[in-house]
Amino acid sequence: MTLFTGLSAFPLTPTDDEGQLKPELLQRFLERIVAAGADSIGLLGSTGGYAYLTPEERKRTLRAAVDCVAGRTPLIVGVGALTTDVAENLARDARQAGADGLLLAPMSYQPLTDDEVFRHFEAVAAAGELPLCIYNNPGTTKFTFSPDLIARLAELPNVAAVKMPLPADSDYAGEMRRLRAMTRDGFAVGYSGDWGAKDALLAGGDCWYSVVAGLLPEPALALTRAAQAGNTGEVERIDHAFAPLWALFREFGSFRVMFTIAEILGLGPITPPRPILPLEPASRERVEVALRPLLQDAV
Repeated sequence: MTLFTGLSAFPLTPTDDEGQLKPELLQRFLERIVAAGADSIGLLGSTGGYAYLTPEERKRTLRAAVDCVAGRTPLIVGVGALTTDVAENLARDARQAGADGLLLAPMSYQPLTDDEVFRHFEAVAAAGELPLCIYNNPGTTKFTFSPDLIARLAELPNVAAVKMPLPADSDYAGEMRRLRAMTRDGFAVGYSGDWGAKDALLAGGDCWYSVVAGLLPEPALALTRAAQAGNTGEVERIDHAFAPLWALFREFGSFRVMFTIAEILGLGPITPPRPILPLEPASRERVEVALRPLLQDAV
């Protein structure tokens, strides 16, 4: 499943103070990703703030993205929602609009059981009729997919990949070996958590689902290609340049930092959806310093 391999870049969804999409600014973000040559675009993921948008705004965002990208880069669309009915509807809409794949997280208010999550994925995968990636993101959803549940879901038609959080023990190779032994050939295992991208890719991860690539696709792609080529020295060099930014991601959350990066890069004045607050001026200065090595020609 080549759709879920390489570098998947996750852009912000820029909105105004009333939560309305700024389509021209979204298209600026997308053009940067396409021009850099990322392997896919992860629209309306956590970086895209999908949980803060109405279904109508999400559909508007999808159509603006499809019109801009126009098939030049595969488009993977997040369709997570609190209810199965809404997620099914979003999945159908994504297919009809021209998306290439789906990303599904088990959003919830009431804690979900494994059986409830299975039935939810079964229904949404059937409704979407597109290759679907399991979004294992316990940091936001508070639901952790067990290896057994991932294996069970991988047997469903259309379920083709999993987007994993960074393993607590940093044993990427061991985790991938276990998951691949339990799933069919071609089932893709990729990772999010940008500060772990180096280790995940060098250990054989199929995909880096990247927050930072939504605004800085060139250095993120350089790291990915170096890892794919087995060039450990180059990977280490680029990751070292990223290290100050990784530290800020871990301290403040990558979502908040990305809004500041967009402002610093001069891509447009946008703020996080309330109640999320922008970074304070002192923290903004730290982001500026962290960006300097990444904006140099050497990277």
